[in-house]
Amino acid sequence: MAITIQEAIKKNILILDGAMGTMLQRYNFSEEDFRGERFKDFPHPLKGNNDLLSITQPQAIRDVHAAYYEAGADIVETNTFSGTTIGMADYFLEEYVYELNYESAKLAREVADEFTAKNPNKPRFVAGSIGPTNRTASMSPDVNDPGYRAVTFDDLRIAYKQQVEALMDGGCDLLLVETIFDTLNAKAALFAIEEVKDDRNIDIPIMVSGTITDASGRTLSGQTVEAFLISVSHIPLLSVGFNCALGADLLKPYLKTLAQHTSFNVSAHPNAGLPNAFGQYDETPEQTQAFIKEYLDDNLINIIGGCCGTTPDHIRLIAEVAKDYKPRVAPVFE
Repeated sequence: MAITIQEAIKKNILILDGAMGTMLQRYNFSEEDFRGERFKDFPHPLKGNNDLLSITQPQAIRDVHAAYYEAGADIVETNTFSGTTIGMADYFLEEYVYELNYESAKLAREVADEFTAKNPNKPRFVAGSIGPTNRTASMSPDVNDPGYRAVTFDDLRIAYKQQVEALMDGGCDLLLVETIFDTLNAKAALFAIEEVKDDRNIDIPIMVSGTITDASGRTLSGQTVEAFLISVSHIPLLSVGFNCALGADLLKPYLKTLAQHTSFNVSAHPNAGLPNAFGQYDETPEQTQAFIKEYLDDNLINIIGGCCGTTPDHIRLIAEVAKDYKPRVAPVFE
């Protein structure tokens, strides 16, 4: 009988993978590489659309997943961060959204199954990555018209529902609503997931991960840690946490607040520090490991990984230090 993620998370701190984009940048893919044979005559530029690489360069995506599993990851995320009709509109690829998500999930599933077959005592899981889109439902992009919205809750719900269906069809074990800068967007994603669960009469674990954008300790749409937590706690979650924007050291106080106020499991996948003047990340795997050790010493986390700038080397050292610790025990609230 296969071990479920709900069972696995009780036994060990689970390791999430690191950055997909950071790894793909190393390939220096050209416009032609992004297009592949399939899109060679497509009338619009496609360079930079990493999600498309699941179709045009599947071996590269497979290799990135394998590198993270090799480094000790229990969970990898699908290559679908921008995989909605809203995200793909930038590239005029809306009609390919189902296929992009399905193929991405299938690739990750195949690699996960290969690793689980090699070591059944360490089952590998696939998290369907659901990004925030490039529009915000609770703020106006036009300073002269504060009431204007570039997207509605329903637009988001419909787009997310299509993505969720494809991710589930492709074989994901869980769904990760991540890098949340606007909680209203996240609520649309969660609503869509609940719709699909009802339609199919099945359950699937959900991770929710917000983004604290700066030293104010708030999300971009202005919520504090506690407000964010309350906003997403209306459905049972596998975990709630934070990722992106900050490095592990700057993220710690917000993670601490979160861990003290929730009975859900807590996740974190911080950046490798803050970017330098060239947009590169300089934090070494050893530095990241030292910061994560502080999380572990303070009993803050159940799932730990990396976001922008992190590599399999970062994940390897995180996994190494995490194996000596027990998972966080959540506080009991009356």
